[in-house]
Amino acid sequence: MSDLEVGLLILLVLGVIGSNLAVLKYSAKHKMTHFGKDHHKREKSEQKDQPASADTKPSQAEDKDKA
Repeated sequence: MSDLEVGLLILLVLGVIGSNLAVLKYSAKHKMTHFGKDHHKREKSEQKDQPASADTKPSQAEDKDKA
């Protein structure tokens, strides 16, 4: 191999290593959940926060009966 090919190969390897380190540094700032455990807690809290659905409200026929 020529010196140019060796130099390009070394730069390529250093670039891959540098980009992997940059991604690791960036991703370390984010909180990772473990296999969806936090996901289930979030679903439960969202269900509590949602307003009552139309099924739980009294129907119009019941309102007329009360009047």
